[in-house]
Amino acid sequence: MPAKKAAVSGNTAVSGEEADSGKAAVEKVAAGRGAGKDAVSKGAASKGAASRSAGKGASKGAAVRKPESHTALVRRARRVNRELAEVYPYAHPELDFENPFQLVVATVLSAQTTDLRVNQTTPALFAKYPTPEDLAAADPQEVEEILRPTGFFRAKTKSVMGLSKALVEEFGGEVPGRLEDLVKLPGVGRKTAFVVLGNAFGRPGITVDTHFQRLVRRWKWTEATEPDKIEAAVGALFPKSDWTMLSHHVIFHGRRICHARKPACGACPIAPLCPAYGEGETDPEKAKELLKYEKGGFPGQRLNPPQSYLDAGGRPAPPLGAG
Repeated sequence: MPAKKAAVSGNTAVSGEEADSGKAAVEKVAAGRGAGKDAVSKGAASKGAASRSAGKGASKGAAVRKPESHTALVRRARRVNRELAEVYPYAHPELDFENPFQLVVATVLSAQTTDLRVNQTTPALFAKYPTPEDLAAADPQEVEEILRPTGFFRAKTKSVMGLSKALVEEFGGEVPGRLEDLVKLPGVGRKTAFVVLGNAFGRPGITVDTHFQRLVRRWKWTEATEPDKIEAAVGALFPKSDWTMLSHHVIFHGRRICHARKPACGACPIAPLCPAYGEGETDPEKAKELLKYEKGGFPGQRLNPPQSYLDAGGRPAPPLGAG
């Protein structure tokens, strides 16, 4: 499948010693070992090995390495996004939805649980309550029973029923397409609002979830810890047109390769560009065993994923209760 370079990021090329040395190291290892066709096996083993050997030498000269300039940071960040776009050309929101109402409800339900569990739960919810009017008038106990598998089901019931009521009373039963309106809905913060704006309305936004926070700090794109400050710092590195797909690329990478506790550094296609290389498993073969979802040959989180994901080898998740 062709990569979506043009649609995702600008054409700014990376320059500087780190990018050049990383590229040269990757090419050297790829030529010596004969990388395969798969995006991860090709980039992961060879690039990981290149970064590992490069890292040993870099540690000796770390004291004299110059701080990265803002221009160099912008170039490196945009190159990371371009390379992730090649690895995940099928990146998408991993919540199943058919309209803005379903997406805002599903995103609220995704707090403190996995997208998979939400996707396994919402079919029953939307089958019984397909519109804001239906959900606003529902019996709370019946909604709680449906939402029980997502955890914190009483609070989530209150939120989704409350936002449904607000949609009916204040917006004519339609999900608004403005940030300032969305954040007024019960249970909807900036993260949820940007998910809805970017994926239901096509309006650029950065989704700062736990994966996004972890990776951009590992990559030294920002030292900020508060979501709004991370959003501002990272947003300044990219044109607005990149923001939504950038979020998908980073989150996909965080779920599949750059894990919280044990990142698969030796299987990472952007290892030469990562200042945190070596925090996780660097052996290529051991790192491959850590890969998740389609990169590890396992089902994804959506019961009904986009066709592009299926074409790339991804598998749909099983419904709730399936063996």
